[in-house]
Amino acid sequence: MKLKKVMLCAPIFSLFVIVAHAQKSSVILKGGVNLANVTVNNDGGVNDARNLTSFHGGIVADLELTPFLAIQPGLLFTGKGSKIQSGEQGDANFYRATTNPYYVEIPVNLVLKTSTGPTRFFAGAGPYLAIGVAGKNKVEGSIAGNSFSSEEKIEWSNDDPATVDFEEGAGFGIMKRFDYGLNGTVGIEVSKLVISANYGWGLAKLQSGSGSGDDDNNKHRVLSFSLGFRI
Repeated sequence: MKLKKVMLCAPIFSLFVIVAHAQKSSVILKGGVNLANVTVNNDGGVNDARNLTSFHGGIVADLELTPFLAIQPGLLFTGKGSKIQSGEQGDANFYRATTNPYYVEIPVNLVLKTSTGPTRFFAGAGPYLAIGVAGKNKVEGSIAGNSFSSEEKIEWSNDDPATVDFEEGAGFGIMKRFDYGLNGTVGIEVSKLVISANYGWGLAKLQSGSGSGDDDNNKHRVLSFSLGFRI
């Protein structure tokens, strides 16, 4: 148990060390639009027709290590998921099912910036860890003009992230609570305004009890566009 606690605390301690050595720091309030999807084949491909529009918002610390290099840890509330649709709303026969989970996500990106000035471009990458906190599964449609709909809360597993070889609470229809993956980000800073795009490449499978690493099916993919304000 002590070893597990040390393993969980080590990244937090490392972050405090980085903050202590940062030359200049600021905080960015950000929010924006997510185009979320889930991989549908073993090669990690997605079906664009299943894109689900969601949102994100939160804070990001901008900790400058040098004039050209910064580390940006964040705390975000973000929506992911996907949809399946046949026909269009208003058709006699129409079907749409959406899965829209919400996560509290902690990204940590290492960012390279252009030379100092009123306008700076940046690009970076890093890992993220997320925990599912809310969300809904929704079904709606019509058959021969007769409408139907249902909505239910997403049920999460009670998995302990410290037990890497066992998932507590796994079961059919239950979503894994913890997600993790990699981020890539690009953007521009104009005075206190920050405009950016981010791509989240999920590495954890969504389905509870599904842990095979042989393929990239059933994982989050999220393209985000953000507007931020530096304070």
